[in-house]
Amino acid sequence: MKNNLSEQSLESLIKQKNLLKGAAIGYGIILLVAFCFILYVAVKKKNFALLAVFPASMIILLPILMRFGQLDKEIKLRKS
Repeated sequence: MKNNLSEQSLESLIKQKNLLKGAAIGYGIILLVAFCFILYVAVKKKNFALLAVFPASMIILLPILMRFGQLDKEIKLRKS
């Protein structure tokens, strides 16, 4: 797989952008469900230290969003 965005075709970039968008939405939904479950358990057991897990798990979204921004920038550059 080519890592350099300038070497890829526009169709490939759009395909990657759509794939990453789907992955980010899917991960976001899973993260929301997990957060609700952790919130429920934390309140039920009165152990609010469990809430620290949620911000730490959002770090996984950063590389996805960074790559999405790079793809979006390259696509806009080619379309103009």
